[in-house]
Amino acid sequence: MESLVTDETGQAYPATVRLVGVKIRDCGEVKKLDAKGVSLRRGDRVLLEVDGDVTYGVVYSEPSPTPFAPPMRVMKSILRKANQEEASLITRLERLSQEATAYCRVKAAEFKLNMKLVEVYGAMQRRQLTFVYTADERIDFRELVRDLARRFGGRIEMRQVGAREEARRLGGIDTCGLVLCCASFLTDVKPVTVKQARSLGLAVEDPRLLGVCGRLKCCLMFEMMDAQGSGAGQGLITPDKSAPRPPSGRPS
Repeated sequence: MESLVTDETGQAYPATVRLVGVKIRDCGEVKKLDAKGVSLRRGDRVLLEVDGDVTYGVVYSEPSPTPFAPPMRVMKSILRKANQEEASLITRLERLSQEATAYCRVKAAEFKLNMKLVEVYGAMQRRQLTFVYTADERIDFRELVRDLARRFGGRIEMRQVGAREEARRLGGIDTCGLVLCCASFLTDVKPVTVKQARSLGLAVEDPRLLGVCGRLKCCLMFEMMDAQGSGAGQGLITPDKSAPRPPSGRPS
């Protein structure tokens, strides 16, 4: 019989959970996801839900049992391992994404569009290519979209994101020497505002408080949680796998 643990609300959960390391669309940092009971090996393709859509991920570390901590209830789970037909589709989508990325960059330069392409990916359940980009100003990409539609067919979606979302998607190492919080274990990024930082007595002009995205570091949120005496404002997964920690604790 599976052993259970109980959180502060009296809800029972498994004592351990099988975590698998997955890169979403083989991009950015490795995310820890619930592997459920699926047998997986490094390099396997898996299906998962991201932003309400089914997409794929690549296994980078095989499932391993980890002590359960109640904040893990917000953890995403894989849907299943990709079958042979889905794996073939994923291979085609990866080639298409590489081709579309190179083509879009060339055309954006031709049309003199001041935009930075972050990611291009194809949908698994319909003919659609999504181009994720950042820009400092509003971009008129109607001519670019018509060109992309003629070249690749199907629906073309242009999705503009901010600097924080770009960092979350691409990942990186911050000045602390650790992988970015937003790209590794945070499940719902709610950045600290300048007003909140000043309420902690922090000098917001200090460049050491800025992350690789150029915004205030997400880890300042933990200072806010300590100051408020509660960790209820942010669902997160502690990066410390050695032992469960209470929701109000600061990840090590």
